[in-house]
Amino acid sequence: MELSEIFYSLQGESSYAGLPCVFVRLAGCNLRCTYCDTKYAYEPEFTLSIEDIIKEVEKYHPVKLVEITGGEPLIQTDSVILMRHLLNKKYKVLLETNNSILLKDIPNEVIKIVDFKTPSSGMCNKILWDNIKYFSDHDELKFVIADRQDFDWSLQIIEKHNLLKYQILFSPVHEKLDKKVLAEWIIETKLPIRLNMQLHKLLWGGGRGA
Repeated sequence: MELSEIFYSLQGESSYAGLPCVFVRLAGCNLRCTYCDTKYAYEPEFTLSIEDIIKEVEKYHPVKLVEITGGEPLIQTDSVILMRHLLNKKYKVLLETNNSILLKDIPNEVIKIVDFKTPSSGMCNKILWDNIKYFSDHDELKFVIADRQDFDWSLQIIEKHNLLKYQILFSPVHEKLDKKVLAEWIIETKLPIRLNMQLHKLLWGGGRGA
């Protein structure tokens, strides 16, 4: 498999934020979001077999939380096999995906963190709406918000598709939308939306291995 990096850190996003986590960042992406913060993952840095990836993950024992991310991990079809192997080894597996590739074959035990691309991303038209039927109760839906248009659009999508049954994450575009402004907008809705603060950027400023 083609990879960008494997590293151990704190989970920076989702309802698992703050927990020790091993990250397997697969290389390659089929989208080009305007606010992308992992452009370095577009091209591979190295290749490993699934067995060798698992050996790298096991170096951080007893940590049992693993995130498969990218880029877009699902453009490599072996990513599903990797997830199954990790599940068999009793890891809790998070998958971060851009919602443009069918989720039908993802094991139900995997916790999918699905990114609904907002208008400011420039990739809003790439959303695969059929994926909604493959969401599980434990999945989490992420909306990256750059401005009020993104915010209002996200609320409309949540209502139209009855998405409040899932964990909803709103994340401000780093250094573009003031996190306090987004917090105030969320408070005004009175809806169970979680402010997603990208803890790794607050602690270390982002970049590789963070």
